[in-house]
Amino acid sequence: MSSSFHLYMKLLPSLKPKKRYVLFQIAGDKAFTADEVKKAVDEALKSFLGDLGLAKASPSFIKERYKNNHFIIKVNHDWVDELKSAVILIKKIKNNPVLLKSIVTSGALQKAADGVDSKARL
Repeated sequence: MSSSFHLYMKLLPSLKPKKRYVLFQIAGDKAFTADEVKKAVDEALKSFLGDLGLAKASPSFIKERYKNNHFIIKVNHDWVDELKSAVILIKKIKNNPVLLKSIVTSGALQKAADGVDSKARL
């Protein structure tokens, strides 16, 4: 048997990390860029969760879905409440007062993205 032959087994679904997509809305006077929002969210998560919590939660800001001050963050399913707590504590972005609130939590990105589109039409 060749040494280059490797037997790879798929990871069982029960062992895969479960993720949730959380849709947030920014209520403020100004429209922000995705980079400005990402920076504020990253700072808030780092200060609220710390390094260890950040590693366990593995949050990911989804830039492609940022639209009309609505954004989606992907996070480990056990850390959804902590993520929401950290993000809603953001009071200013680029020295502009804001209010953030979570709109939808979903296990599917498309369902959360549908929330962005429906909220943007209002």
